[in-house]
Amino acid sequence: MEKAMYSAHGVGYEDYRRHHTVRMRVEKRRKKDYINCLRMVTDLDRLVHFNNRLKA
Repeated sequence: MEKAMYSAHGVGYEDYRRHHTVRMRVEKRRKKDYINCLRMVTDLDRLVHFNNRLKA
C-alpha cells in the first residue's frame, strides 16, 4: 500500500496518517480527480447516445 500511496500522491502512508494538512491535500486531489472522472463519463455517455440517435 505504501508504494501505491506514494506513486499516486507523492506521500507515504505514514505521512498521510500523521499529518492533517497532508491528508487534506491528498483528499482534495482525490475529490477533484473523482469529479473530473464523473464529467468524462458523462461526456462520453452523452456522445454515445448522440451518435446512436444519428444512426437511427
